[in-house]
Formats: sequence, structure tokens, C-alpha cells
Amino acid sequence: MNHFETIPLNIDAAGVARLTFSRPDVHNALNPVMFGEIGAALDIIEADPGVRVLVLSGEGESFCAGGDFRWQQSQRDQPRAERIRSGRPLADLLARLDTFPRLVIGRINGPAYGGGVGMIAVCDVAVAVDSARFALTEVRLGLVPATISPYVAAKLGPSQVRRVMLNARPMAATEAQRLGLVHEVVPADKLDEAIDAELDQALSCAPGAVAMTKRLAQYVADFWETEEAKEGMQSFFDKRKPSWHRKHAPRERA
Repeated sequence: MNHFETIPLNIDAAGVARLTFSRPDVHNALNPVMFGEIGAALDIIEADPGVRVLVLSGEGESFCAGGDFRWQQSQRDQPRAERIRSGRPLADLLARLDTFPRLVIGRINGPAYGGGVGMIAVCDVAVAVDSARFALTEVRLGLVPATISPYVAAKLGPSQVRRVMLNARPMAATEAQRLGLVHEVVPADKLDEAIDAELDQALSCAPGAVAMTKRLAQYVADFWETEEAKEGMQSFFDKRKPSWHRKHAPRERA
């Protein structure tokens, strides 16, 4: 076991790393100490070729309440450049988890809000207890869910993300499953059994192929962001030919 202040990390003989958000007194809210420790834990995991799967979970009754509100308040009067700098660690962490070269399983043991929903969105597989509730509460607080929005939108799709992001609408676990945020919902006493089933499935797969397939999935997702893809989709909705469309002019006959 590696000793961190806010995130116990355990790696077992089968190659399963378990990283637990451990600030239960504040519902595992994220703060700069956690960002640094999670990054250090990911360094340890990535450097160990024997680690095949990463399981993220929370200690206590919550998965993750998002950003620590007291820390966020402390940034309020900072210069703009400093506020941008302080937000960068979470952005970097989400990007790293999203492309992490191991299968990432979310063991969603309880509610998640704001940044906690972002953490779920970067998991490859997420299994939640049926009592969990989820919400993107930023707009209710006069904030913008900027850092997490690309990942949540990729999971839920543009239509559904508007529905839950623009009005802080809470989601029950079953709705979160229907929208695609989590993949399975189980009673609390069945959560570890469901995670074990996911681990058995993951450990039956070739680790190199898993890492390459994750990169492939990212490449396919990135393709939809190319200028040609944007132009093609827009021309479809505009009922017009895309800019590259040309008609072949037949050659004149002698």
C-alpha cells in the first residue's frame, strides 16, 4: 500500500490498482492536495507493467462531491491568471485519466456532483449503487462546468448534457444509466460482486491490446472534431453540398 494523505492506493497481485478518494468528512471533495496525489499515484501505476486495471472509488457514503467549495472560494479574489493556473491541475488530471493506458473502472459507491461527475465520465466502465444521485450543480452556484464539460458531453451527448447541465437537474442512478454516464446499477450489497465481474472480464484481455484500443477509440473520437467532419455534418443539416463537392466536367470530344 502506498501512503498518501487523501487517496489510499492499493495494488494487488493480480495487477488491480485501487485508488480511493479519501476525504469522507467533505464527501471526498477535490482539492489541490488530491490533484497532486492522484497524479503521483497514476505515475506509480503507469510505471508498473504488472498493473492491468485501475479502480476508482470513494470512501464513506459519497463517491465525489466535486471541487472543494472552500478551496474554490479562496480563489475568488485571486488575479485572473492565478485562477486559470489553479484550475489547470484538474483539467490535466481529467485528460490523463481519459487517455490512461489501463482500463479504468469506476466503483461508484454513492453520490457525485460537479467534478465528481467528470471523474465518472472519464472512466471506461462505471458501476453505481442504486441509491446514488448525480448532478451538475455549477449553474445553481453561478459557476460554469468548463473543465469537465467535454468529457460529460462525450458520455451523454449534446442533447442530454444540455438537459442536465443548464438547469442543475439531478439524476437518479437509473437515469444516469439510461443517459450513458454509468453502465450498470446494482444494490449496495452487490457492488463489489459487480466490480469483481468487471475485473474478471478485464483481466482476461491482453493489456497491450487494451491500451492500443483505448488510443484507437480516442483517435476515432478525435476524427469527429476535424474541420472536414464539421463541414460535412453542417452541410447535411443545411441541405447543401459540402465545400469539397465538385461535378466532373466531361472531356470535349474531338
